[in-house]
Amino acid sequence: MAPWHDRAGLARALANVSHAFSILIAAIAFALPVAATAGDVPTFTVDASWPKPLPNNWILGQVGGITVDWQGHIWVIHRPRSLTDDEKGASLNPPRSKCCVSAPPVLEFDTDGNLLRSWGGPGQGYEWVGREHGIEVDERGFVWVGGNADNDNAILKFTLDGKFVAQIGRIAPSLGSNDTTQLGKPAETAIDKDANEIYVADGYGNRRVIVFDATTLAYKRHWGAYGNKPDDNKQAAYDPKAPVSQQFGNPVHCVKLANDGLVYVCDRINNRIQVFKKDGTFVKEFFFEKNTLGNGAVWDIAIWPDPKQTYLLSADGENNEIRVIKREDGSVAGSFGHNGRNAGQFHWVHAMAIDAKGNVYTAEVDTGKRIQKFKLTSDALK
Repeated sequence: MAPWHDRAGLARALANVSHAFSILIAAIAFALPVAATAGDVPTFTVDASWPKPLPNNWILGQVGGITVDWQGHIWVIHRPRSLTDDEKGASLNPPRSKCCVSAPPVLEFDTDGNLLRSWGGPGQGYEWVGREHGIEVDERGFVWVGGNADNDNAILKFTLDGKFVAQIGRIAPSLGSNDTTQLGKPAETAIDKDANEIYVADGYGNRRVIVFDATTLAYKRHWGAYGNKPDDNKQAAYDPKAPVSQQFGNPVHCVKLANDGLVYVCDRINNRIQVFKKDGTFVKEFFFEKNTLGNGAVWDIAIWPDPKQTYLLSADGENNEIRVIKREDGSVAGSFGHNGRNAGQFHWVHAMAIDAKGNVYTAEVDTGKRIQKFKLTSDALK
């Protein structure tokens, strides 16, 4: 027999063995239980090219808030007064350096990182806040901003183009956690479109959630931790070994509304998320990194945009990571981020938002002074 005939026979024999082996592997795989795929949990990669460079030699200071509107546009509020002379050298008289000049406090971006509009700061007919903190945009076309300087005890309402409309509270001393006319350095707001109500995480001075009519601005209701009446008495420093506090600590740093009517509140220093019904009835709470001291482990929440809103994403500015949490039971399904200065890392990640496609946007304060975008890399929306 010719040698090449032997080689052909050998090839056929090997092919038969390979086919049989493939059948065996398939049979074993079929018999085994199906493992969870990566798509079951949101995973991300940083988009280091987002946003695009700002025009006009502008630079951002500490970013006090970030949100995504109904169009998928990203809105940011930053703190021009947090810039050092070195950072804003071009604006000094005489100029210290070629760069830079503070951007206006409020900026709107598209998902590609293009700047669409900007405005904010002191104007005619209203008092601007002393230290910018928190921004929300409702589907009626209004922008709500707040602040957390000593007398920033108000929420200001503007049109999308920055025209002042109205305000809740005043830039004046706080009147305490049970006053219904004045706020206490509010941290963040959330809009209930169907009920036309605005919820306020109130805040750095007060220890409550308070709700107003979003059009008339009339007071509706308020509550503290566990649905208790809020108490402004001095609290002991957080101790992970002590009994859990029956009051919110300062700051009450976020409030978010889920489609099923649950209200999620960040009790930052106490390392917990408390969950309520819209009338303030306490439902449950979740604790995270209970041994965290300093500025606490629960800074902000964003709700995952799948139909069931399966997950919460929670920004932790002390540990500088974002946790992916199962909304049903508070268990941690994953995390991303790390303390650092490189793309995808954080220094004091302060606020976050998610668009309908599952992209995550983050904002940093202290010396972080930046915004970042993280693209969804799994099929967690399916």
